[in-house]
Amino acid sequence: MEPWWREQWGNPSSRQHRLGLTAAAAIGSAREHLAGSLGIRSEELIFTSGATEANNLALLGHARARTLSDGGAGHLISVASEHHAVLDPLLQLQEEGFQITLLAPQKDGLITVEQLEQAIQPNTQLISVMVANNEIGVVQPIRDLSAVCRNRGITMHTDAAQAYGHLPLNAEELGCELISLSAHKFNGPKGIGALVVRAGTQLQPLQWGGGQEQGLRAGTLPVPLIMGMAAAAELSMQDLEDRQARLQALRDQLWEGLKDRNPTIQLNGALQPRLAHNLNITIPELSGSRLLRALRPRLACSSGSACSRGEPSHVLRSIGRSHIEAEASLRLSLGRDTTASDIDGAIEVITTAIQTLTQR
Repeated sequence: MEPWWREQWGNPSSRQHRLGLTAAAAIGSAREHLAGSLGIRSEELIFTSGATEANNLALLGHARARTLSDGGAGHLISVASEHHAVLDPLLQLQEEGFQITLLAPQKDGLITVEQLEQAIQPNTQLISVMVANNEIGVVQPIRDLSAVCRNRGITMHTDAAQAYGHLPLNAEELGCELISLSAHKFNGPKGIGALVVRAGTQLQPLQWGGGQEQGLRAGTLPVPLIMGMAAAAELSMQDLEDRQARLQALRDQLWEGLKDRNPTIQLNGALQPRLAHNLNITIPELSGSRLLRALRPRLACSSGSACSRGEPSHVLRSIGRSHIEAEASLRLSLGRDTTASDIDGAIEVITTAIQTLTQR
């Protein structure tokens, strides 16, 4: 990213001088690389500030476009355990007259094709289901769900922020017309993401100005961030298989070690299919706030999403956890640098905290 902050600082929309042309060529190369990793054409990838903006552009942009083409607001379907970046735009669309159905996940965090088929109405226009959940890591059967949409002529959106760079993804195989991505979820810079818009998908912009990104997302493109996103994607694809096998082994070591030392803990979400780097557990009959305070000096962990606004996780509530159980839960994430000794240390720290608080 460094040269694009300093020497090559040109605006990619300024095509009348060398600095601008160089920046535009770099953006084009980054776009082609990212598009290639998803099996799409480069013009089907729109840069955004992250998955939150991509989700808003996909949901609000498509729903509003369908209002015009269909002659009115229709019916939209999603899942109660989605990220707020999907749920909140849906609430806005509800205010605009759309009918919203939120499917309740099963206790393992997954939804079924049958659930989706039963929820579809004659005026269903759009369905949004994330590939992998940001809190409990479960991987939804997107291919099967999108096949239902395709057979019914319904647009399918997926928030793939948690999955891209961690699971092999191909847009054609996913079968979704709209796919949201975020660079910082695969070790890229914060503040940059993208929306895949497959050819022929109706979309209204959310902002207007300079006509960038085919008129769908006005504003000067952040060249250094885009270059960082493309580089991070390339690195993620190079070692994806080996990294996932290593992280899954470490994740299983973490779960088995914690369960062996603390038999009452409970797993949140199915162990498979699940992101290899995610573990989410509930420690029954323990104060969640006291547990987090005890862990904070030694361990970076949370009881829910960074966007949860301090409330008990709505994801855990949606799979049947009580308010108290949701507060007494830990979301543990493994990364590229996590080692077996890190796992042993985490098991010891968490077990000591649990035992100390239980004895009080």
